[in-house]
Amino acid sequence: MSKRLEGKVAVVTGAASGLGAATAARFAAEGARVVLADLQIDKAEALAASLPGAVAIKTNVTVEDDVAAAVALAVSRFGRLDIMVNNAGILGVTGPIATLDGRDFLRTMDILFTSVFYGIKHAAPHLIAQRSGCILNTASTAGVYPALAPHAYTAAKHAVVGLTKSAAAELAFHSVRVNAVAPGLVPTAFTSQHNGGLTGATEASAARSPLGRALDPNDVAEAYTWFASDAGQNITGQVLVLDGGQAFRHGIDFGSLAGFKDAAGKN
Repeated sequence: MSKRLEGKVAVVTGAASGLGAATAARFAAEGARVVLADLQIDKAEALAASLPGAVAIKTNVTVEDDVAAAVALAVSRFGRLDIMVNNAGILGVTGPIATLDGRDFLRTMDILFTSVFYGIKHAAPHLIAQRSGCILNTASTAGVYPALAPHAYTAAKHAVVGLTKSAAAELAFHSVRVNAVAPGLVPTAFTSQHNGGLTGATEASAARSPLGRALDPNDVAEAYTWFASDAGQNITGQVLVLDGGQAFRHGIDFGSLAGFKDAAGKN
């Protein structure tokens, strides 16, 4: 059976854990050579060592030169770039909007949104030159539906959705595709911090879904693999909501997200 990404080269940011690690592993299993770009370089190198055709690079996604270096490594090491996955993220600053610290807000936006701009910017010239390839961005249900997450995270993810569509509109004329996946609550080390551990996050994910099943990082990895494969060759400018129907319930407890309260101090 042929591998869906045979011969392709990918860069995945935030690849040391969670959705990024699952995506990097799936890409490698499908035949891609992968650059794992992450600030957690020890974890990234350990994962890269376990994957065929993978290499890690220490990357602070808020530093443009670091993102450019990850793309350059893919091209210098493997001769090309076919897939750019802008995935790195955090929850970021939380709290009532009247008391949010401006510097923390901007830092959150830099990690969640400006990093995506850097990834698109530096991947685009290589993809344009070869007139093929795709850019994939990690959005969130918080970027599609209102009131699912704290202000900065919500604003950043809406911005990711907007940039995905505007970049897709431009790059389509160069045969380059740009899409996003908007996951709901996926149990990972990141989400477990706010949901009572990994078991709690898994239980919460299942409980919020009308389908009654918890999401899994491999669900997102599979979606990205499909977008990057020949099966997705005519899909661009799309945002795939992958949440098991969680958003139908809008059942997020803001109190679980580091004390999200209104300006009057009430839950």
